[in-house]
Amino acid sequence: MNIHEYQAKELLAKFGVPVPAGFAAMSVEEAVEASKKLPGPLYVVKAQIHAGGRGKGKFKELGPDAKGGVRLAKTEDEVRAAATDMLGNTLVTVQTGDAGKQVNRLYVTDGVDIAKEFYLAALVDRATGRVAFVVSTEGGMDIETVAHDTPEKIHTFDVDPATGFQPHHGRAVANALGLTGDLAKQAQSVAAKLYDTFLGTDASQIEINPLAVTDNNRLMVLDAKVGFDSNAMFRHKDLAELRDETEEDPMELEASKYDLAYIKLDGDIGCMVNGAGLAMATMDIIKLNGMFPANFLDVGGGASKEKVTAAFKIILGDPNVKGILVNIFGGIMRCDIIAEGIVAAAKEVNLQVPLVVRLEGTNVEQGKAILSNSGLAIVPANDLGDAAQKIVAEVKKAA
Repeated sequence: MNIHEYQAKELLAKFGVPVPAGFAAMSVEEAVEASKKLPGPLYVVKAQIHAGGRGKGKFKELGPDAKGGVRLAKTEDEVRAAATDMLGNTLVTVQTGDAGKQVNRLYVTDGVDIAKEFYLAALVDRATGRVAFVVSTEGGMDIETVAHDTPEKIHTFDVDPATGFQPHHGRAVANALGLTGDLAKQAQSVAAKLYDTFLGTDASQIEINPLAVTDNNRLMVLDAKVGFDSNAMFRHKDLAELRDETEEDPMELEASKYDLAYIKLDGDIGCMVNGAGLAMATMDIIKLNGMFPANFLDVGGGASKEKVTAAFKIILGDPNVKGILVNIFGGIMRCDIIAEGIVAAAKEVNLQVPLVVRLEGTNVEQGKAILSNSGLAIVPANDLGDAAQKIVAEVKKAA
């Protein structure tokens, strides 16, 4: 689960991380009122979407010469103008894709004179199973370019969970940033509090870009991106309330209501599979046969008829889907339950695209009988290779 920048900064501030004053705004008037609460004379008006690259982004409705989603303002009128441009319009960045995202929230913060920008992040290193720090002197909007062109400028280390964050970890951060004296002490403090935030919230990523040195020689978090382990949200009801469902893909949101693992992709063959490994193999073999998967969808090991029906509807909710491949290995999951769900969903949505089903495992014969007696144009398959070949052939025949 991801949250907006203003929510991330409020959370970091609770753990003692230094952030500039700022207020969220849902309307132009709220943005203006927010600026009145800040000391000024410089304000920053920032579009709030779950994507990076906002400063270099462009609004679809404003033309190519318009400014991006992060703007400086020196007066209330300039704050008003920036808010008017942003709210309700679609911001396209390198991370949103061409569709962009509509801006429904703003963040108005106190302006800061920046002497130097750094990059600091904490994330899960899956290779070691530890929290890793990523540190660079090259913070700012072009960190992706730095990572690609000059990776030697990016330093990483991880923290042993048995010892936790130690003073030498803080010194490693300060040394990587080239800081000495009081600024080094501030860097050590920020890193330690970042680690506390990470563990205390079950975060999966905390990215600070930039971590800036201000003109009065203070370290300040000017932008933050925070994501959490969704599996741990039952422990953090307060954090779960920060979820902005308007920022999520509608089909992925619907899938989450049924505890389905669904990710929309750009292909044209819908996939319904039980088990993540089998789902990955299914997507691979579709591509091997010349077409592309439209989604990753794992119905899990113990899905009910209702859950399978919901999964089927979600797949068909994608207008790009030209055919569906169901690939089920029945262990805990019974093939007859899958078959009943497929038949119920296909009848309810009046299925109009080719459907190939491969079943194997528990109650497989009962499942096949349900499908064959359904009266629906379901193409059976004997194995995964056979299924992939058949769905590709059926889609091409229907085109």
